[in-house]
Amino acid sequence: MDLGRLIERADGDFASQDAQQLRQDFTRFMMRYKFGMEEIVTKLSILRDEFAHLHDSNPIEHVSSRLKNPESIVEKMGRKQCEPTFESIAERITDIAGVRVTCSFVSDVYTIFDLLTGQSDVRVVEVRDYIKTPKPNGYRSLHALVEVPVFLSDGEVPVLVEVQLRTIAMDFWASLEHKIHYKYREDVPQSLLDGLKEAAETAGELDATMERLHTEVKTAGELPEALKDELTKNTNAVPDAELIERLRRLSG
Repeated sequence: MDLGRLIERADGDFASQDAQQLRQDFTRFMMRYKFGMEEIVTKLSILRDEFAHLHDSNPIEHVSSRLKNPESIVEKMGRKQCEPTFESIAERITDIAGVRVTCSFVSDVYTIFDLLTGQSDVRVVEVRDYIKTPKPNGYRSLHALVEVPVFLSDGEVPVLVEVQLRTIAMDFWASLEHKIHYKYREDVPQSLLDGLKEAAETAGELDATMERLHTEVKTAGELPEALKDELTKNTNAVPDAELIERLRRLSG
């Protein structure tokens, strides 16, 4: 039986032994991506919990994940002229498993990217930075194709996972853009396309403003270096009045 047809009918009931074997092989193939996706989600959840409990702020607002459904895989096999083999699918279709990370600020996007890809068992395959270089339609996001090991009963298997990192504003824009394209089936009126492009620019300006305000808030309470040094000294040997006056001069 053709693998493409099997994928299309992955939930069907196949009577022949060959068909049952193919269906089992396809299920095992997809489980690898499910486990790889869960590995990435677990790593992000650990980072999120650590920041929530041990740091002043948490750069991760939300994490979601998805596996491509059989119909989407078949459609992409056709567009990429992919051979109906598991090897070809794994090589040509790199977004079967996807994880999306939503952050508050642009700087948070790069912080989480560095923390995730800096782990010893995560190998970076490709990075597409649509934040520094947005797509022509205004789309902004940081895409990282990473490889993680999945340990099955018959050994280790490397699995590709696409990780998308974006701000809340970028995610809001992308969600609206997807809904518009879905509604019009890619035949979107030019007025809406122009509106989306303008909205993308507005979202970019909002991110820049929020980043600036965030930086100001973080630095507003910081003491001058000389004042920090003074506070770390052994203040017991200095009379209170003299210490207060010294600190006043340093801070003034």
